[in-house]
Amino acid sequence: MPENAAGGVLHIDLDALASNWRTLRDNAGGAETAAVVKANAYGIGIEKAVPALARAGCRTFFVAHLSEAIRVRAVAPDATIYVLNGLFAGTCPTYAEFDLCPVLGSFEEIEEWAGFCRAEGQKRKAAIHVDTGMNRLGLTVPQGLTLKDRAELKDFETSLLMSHFVSAEESDNLLNRQQIEAFQAVRATLPGIAASLANSSGIFLKEKPHFDLARPGYALYGGNPTPDRDNPTKPVVGLEARIVQLRWVEADHSVGYNGRWLALEKRRIATLSVGYADGYPRAASARGKSGDELLSGMALVAGRTCPFAGNVSMDLITIDVTDVPENQVQRGDTVTLIGGDLTVDEVGRRAGTIGYEILTNLGSRYARTYRGGQG
Repeated sequence: MPENAAGGVLHIDLDALASNWRTLRDNAGGAETAAVVKANAYGIGIEKAVPALARAGCRTFFVAHLSEAIRVRAVAPDATIYVLNGLFAGTCPTYAEFDLCPVLGSFEEIEEWAGFCRAEGQKRKAAIHVDTGMNRLGLTVPQGLTLKDRAELKDFETSLLMSHFVSAEESDNLLNRQQIEAFQAVRATLPGIAASLANSSGIFLKEKPHFDLARPGYALYGGNPTPDRDNPTKPVVGLEARIVQLRWVEADHSVGYNGRWLALEKRRIATLSVGYADGYPRAASARGKSGDELLSGMALVAGRTCPFAGNVSMDLITIDVTDVPENQVQRGDTVTLIGGDLTVDEVGRRAGTIGYEILTNLGSRYARTYRGGQG
């Protein structure tokens, strides 16, 4: 889609992505630093992100689904690729075909993978996930402590023992220490197996739980892994939306579906050709009266912050540009929805969600521009 024909333009800085990976690597205490590229590399595109990260030096990638792993393999033929969401029944041949590593989180999965490897006569790699507090996927800690006695582990190569933090972004949360201790206890029973616990925020914890491999995700894409401190990473994503129409709305007139936003005096409204069908959250809608938009979405227009006016609809967003000089905002101009002070974390906060959701919902209707990524 040509930029001038698109309602929104997504700008992606692959050099910043690579720089963020290096920053995270340099803070990981000498541990190998992998990259989590699930959800289409957090919305920026597996086929663009993975080669850029590989050129920066990344050799190990994590995804959520088998289909994502196959896409990564197509652009990273020599990488180690782990699939986080477990081994689905009957999928072992596909893992073997593409040389992929399942993350095994139950005895049933361990038995199925061991049986496949035994029948094939080849000890293929897999990770084992021990749950230390999330209560989603993984063996319980008591189960993890019995792994050393499982005969099935002789039939495949356990290349990684891993767990996942519950609240690593909360640096003083007592759960962090509890999880580290539980993970260390299981790890002690399986000497010689590489271990991984630290996600993006975990890399920066004072306990330095880096072990052998860190696996950052969100911070690679510019999200702040240390919410109580300045962001150590660079922004990767910027989003611009095109103004398709400008109009004056008279006092006591509403804007948008259901009339949830009311102009207290005459206001100038710009309509943008982006909506929730493009992945911009409807929860960023502005309700109430002009001047009340404390936690609504915002746009940057000619260097000024302008609040949303009314509901975010499927294909359109309306914003109040009254305070921008008329000669500085015209039909066809683009305004910033992500960029500058409107970081992915700030956009998420204003929509009552998190930056992860903002990134991973980035829509397919945007024109996309990519910068860098060649070195």
